[in-house]
Amino acid sequence: MNDEAPVRVLVVDDQRLIRDGIASLLSIRSGIEVVGTAVDGRDAVARALELGPDVVLMDVRMPGMDGVEAVAVLRERAPGCRVVMLTTFDDEEYVVQALRAGAHGYLLKDLPAEELARAVRLAHAGVTQLDSSVAHRLTAFLPRPLPGSTAAEAPAVGLSPRETDILRLVAHGHTNREIAERLYLSEGTVKNHVSRILKRLALRDRTQAALRARDLGLL
Repeated sequence: MNDEAPVRVLVVDDQRLIRDGIASLLSIRSGIEVVGTAVDGRDAVARALELGPDVVLMDVRMPGMDGVEAVAVLRERAPGCRVVMLTTFDDEEYVVQALRAGAHGYLLKDLPAEELARAVRLAHAGVTQLDSSVAHRLTAFLPRPLPGSTAAEAPAVGLSPRETDILRLVAHGHTNREIAERLYLSEGTVKNHVSRILKRLALRDRTQAALRARDLGLL
């Protein structure tokens, strides 16, 4: 018997059929409780503050307050709530804006119900997720380094050359093990470097690190 409390979910979408459909699909999944729905960003903020969900599944484009605006508000007013964007739009600008606003993931609505349930559980555990096609498009959207540029030449914002190299590899999606193999370091050393980088740059996770690396011209 599973004694763990279910993950409490709020579903936000301006289309009733989609909103109710997602809520119905999730409500029959083990370990998940749909505590409510909302019709737009403003309603989402009000309902989230009222119901205290663990995870909010948020559409991006909605009338009035859109999903990105709502994420930013919830980040300030309900920081313990994890918001995952669930949308049909895979536009790079939406992805970047949502992640910068504080979203813990960006997924497309065509994923299977079981994968959506898994995404909810992962978000609750603090794991940031990107749909595979979104991740590919985001990587393509990031600018490439200028010919002949090196990590040492990039604006490092207080990072050492080694940390700058690691940040670049993190941004390209490499795991700690892969980075360790490339730089001839132990996996534990890489893990410590990554933790220091995130702390020094005030970043929440590796996805935000990729965005910061783009801003610093490391990609």
